[in-house]
Amino acid sequence: MTFINTSYLLAVSPFILFAALLLWKKMPLLKVSLIILFIIFVFQLFYWQIQPVFILSSFVKGFLIALDIFFIIFGAIFFLEVLKGLRIIEGITTYLGTFSKDHRVQVILLAWFFENFIEGTAGFGTPAIIVAPLLIGLGIAPINAVIISLLGNSASVAFGAAGTPSRIGFAGLDTSSVPVYTAAFNMVGLLVPVFMMWMLSLQQKNKRKFFLEILPFALWSGIVFVIPSFIVSFWGEEFPSIIGSVIGIMLILTTTKLGFLIPKNVEHLGQSEKEEVKTNKFKVLFPYALLILLLFVGKFTLGSIPITFPWGLKYSFNLFNPGFMFLIALIPVIFIWRENNIKIFKMSKHALKRTVEPFLIIVAMSTMVQLMINSGNNLTGLPSSLEIIAKGFEVKALPVLAPFVGMFGAAITGSATISNIMFGSLLNTASRVMNMNSSVILALELVGAAAGNMIALADVIVAEAAVGLKNQTRNVLKGVIIPCIIYVSIVGVIGFIVSNYF
Repeated sequence: MTFINTSYLLAVSPFILFAALLLWKKMPLLKVSLIILFIIFVFQLFYWQIQPVFILSSFVKGFLIALDIFFIIFGAIFFLEVLKGLRIIEGITTYLGTFSKDHRVQVILLAWFFENFIEGTAGFGTPAIIVAPLLIGLGIAPINAVIISLLGNSASVAFGAAGTPSRIGFAGLDTSSVPVYTAAFNMVGLLVPVFMMWMLSLQQKNKRKFFLEILPFALWSGIVFVIPSFIVSFWGEEFPSIIGSVIGIMLILTTTKLGFLIPKNVEHLGQSEKEEVKTNKFKVLFPYALLILLLFVGKFTLGSIPITFPWGLKYSFNLFNPGFMFLIALIPVIFIWRENNIKIFKMSKHALKRTVEPFLIIVAMSTMVQLMINSGNNLTGLPSSLEIIAKGFEVKALPVLAPFVGMFGAAITGSATISNIMFGSLLNTASRVMNMNSSVILALELVGAAAGNMIALADVIVAEAAVGLKNQTRNVLKGVIIPCIIYVSIVGVIGFIVSNYF
């Protein structure tokens, strides 16, 4: 009994220490990841006595998984940097602003639809960084701009950066049904525009009138994103946030022009002066249209290359990597607009600089998980450390716990992908023991991680820095914590009903 208790303590203590170092010691995520990797390596080597060949396999596979995401992150950030340099991003915001003079409608267009699209193509905290300053340009107070932009960086995170959270976060697991279940549970995200408008109404004299006037449009805005996202999810995890946003934007702009559900009373804010950017529809649409086309073609035509290492490790290198599609899409963009080569080099250098740290973090996290999975191949006869931890989740309430686990992981790491790497295999193991649909449980964890981005400390700090806000982290968190908990709680209840009664 003592032996079992010791095993459980050694299995869970790295996770407790991980949270403690991040939240209380406030150490950088990279440093914490390397420390925890070292501790888990020592535990597996000396206590579990894992066979050496599986240690080697864990490190190699952890690196290969991270290499896949390296190309995605670099491609996404480089793509975004070039479009910012060509002022295509500013052109999009100017174009959206022409559809309504009501700042409530403009906030939803920017913080919901535009953020969803940015998240679908770039991810990694960029939506809030880009949109928060734009909201200030509408006349929104800086702290409210940060809160609203963080609220918007949620639902689309489930399929962010062309499906990275599922593609990389659940690497090695059967995820064939996960995108559809994720999109289904993620329909709760239709409440996000409502949360935004409620937050905006708190600063008004007549809060009730301000909020109720815009409520139908807010709900409609949520619906026109989550329904197309669900339909598109049958094609794979790369498309729901991107295509869902495109369809949603087209529908909402059409209905807005027709005055459908638009408040009769137009609310204005004193907008700050900013340089007007002339929009060129071809320039704005071409890069994204080409990217979407490449993603579709690549998804259904490119296969994978199996790799077998001398000691028996097998890995499948997927030729369809969204990062490659980002880079290919940039070639004609750079050629058509004849961007200066020196500028392009600087942009690529900046993108590479921003990619290195996430890559190293995911190397550490992926290797950590692989060590825990492979620790069952040992000389002691103990179950793997992952199986031991999973025992604590083998309860009927697992569907309720899963989204909260995802939320916690995203909140402390700032990434739904890393949250999935940390907890995906664990929850997958627990779901199989409980005879529950593992795809449902993984989807619930992923949706919780997406919602957890609202309260991700890393994203909060970066968004604050983007608007020059200082020492307001506590107040920002107060503004997003309740919507986040409501979101995750509803998902958990729905997940419990689906898992236990259908």
